[in-house]
Amino acid sequence: MTKVSQEAGERIGQDSRYDRTGSVTTNVADGFTMVAVGDLIITRPLTKSHIAGFREVLEVFQRADVTFGNLETNVFDIRYFNGSPQAEYGGAYHVSLPELGPDLRAMGFSLLSRANNHSLDWGLEGMRETSRILDQNAIIHAGVGENLAQARAARFLETARGRVALVSFASTFTPLSRAADPAGEAPGRPGVNSLRLKRTVVVPEDLLDGLRRVRDALPDSKPTDENAKEVVLAGTKYATSNKPGYSYEADAHDVTGILQSVRSGKQFADFCIATNHGHEPGNWSQYPPDYERLFAHNIIDAGADAYVVHGPHQLRGVEIYRDRPIFYGLGNFIMDDLRTPVGADMYIAYGKDPRVDTDADVTAAEMTRGYASAPALSDPVFYESVVTVAQFQGNQLSELLLYPIELGHSNRLANRGVPRLASGRQARAILERLQFLSIQFETQIEIEGEIGIIKLR
Repeated sequence: MTKVSQEAGERIGQDSRYDRTGSVTTNVADGFTMVAVGDLIITRPLTKSHIAGFREVLEVFQRADVTFGNLETNVFDIRYFNGSPQAEYGGAYHVSLPELGPDLRAMGFSLLSRANNHSLDWGLEGMRETSRILDQNAIIHAGVGENLAQARAARFLETARGRVALVSFASTFTPLSRAADPAGEAPGRPGVNSLRLKRTVVVPEDLLDGLRRVRDALPDSKPTDENAKEVVLAGTKYATSNKPGYSYEADAHDVTGILQSVRSGKQFADFCIATNHGHEPGNWSQYPPDYERLFAHNIIDAGADAYVVHGPHQLRGVEIYRDRPIFYGLGNFIMDDLRTPVGADMYIAYGKDPRVDTDADVTAAEMTRGYASAPALSDPVFYESVVTVAQFQGNQLSELLLYPIELGHSNRLANRGVPRLASGRQARAILERLQFLSIQFETQIEIEGEIGIIKLR
């Protein structure tokens, strides 16, 4: 256990709200139900659309006391917008119309996370206008603010079965979007509640020797007494491992602040959701990064009743820890990627000419090729996910239902990305994949018809 975790545990033990196991007690009325989905990459209102099957998905939301998703777009009217697309952006300029605010409310969304790599695609003006529209439509949101304290703070939703807190943060974010608190005469910085990670590339020992020789041959190489098992080359840290890959270390200050926000959120609420937007180790991976399982457990120990990860754009496993759900990746719920405008930088990035090509041409190229370290988002795996329904009795998670959905991968661009309940072989394939990915967490998912079920004692 890290020093940060030990200190958090000591504080937990001093709080009478915590039970003998060190876990914060849930305090909701019987029948409390949480629906959680993944990323909302959405560009238009959809509740009045003609796309088949969407209404049936929304019917699942009707049983929920709280419905959560990650809003991965900015919301404003470009005709009256005073901002601009930023030189540093999250891989694409995500934007939607103001009508999305009331439409999200009509869908049933009551809680939205805002901390992600697209929060400041359109600068502070886009961030602030999105907040205004969500507030106008009484949708609770967290993860961005005028300084770090505001971005990190829990936000609250009142329901008939208990008060719900939401703490939102992002391990994947654009560097200049990171919020900061004031210090001395320096004011605070608006932006995102970030969880900074230090990445180490791990390689077999023979490859590390080669990297060491490359480093020593460079003209700016300096004598070093670094660990023989580590090499720093061009700003990247390398270490040895039998299995090549990536290893992560979470920033201790960020971890401490996030755990404190979770603890504070639970102290003022009956139920607390903590949520992270993280692509690590990459959108190509079906498995979470190596730091995240212990971190997720610490989040639950600090008071969260559910930990939800989004960002990889595909499903990852489910864990039940101390009778609370941990979703290591819920994939996409909506990927209705008809964004316009896309900004001049994206035309250049995809070799398009705004005098000849259209915003749709740029979007189609991005979906085909992917961006940065992301694979092509046209892969069918990014169009399959689940809607999760967590039910609580006696202040304990009693049952977790998993409804497989598919987002119309084979549809034309204008109709692609809107969910409907999967059926037949596709439904079973989605659930079996999630079943397999959850084995490492000792989670048993039963498949009954076209629904996955995790039953608790």
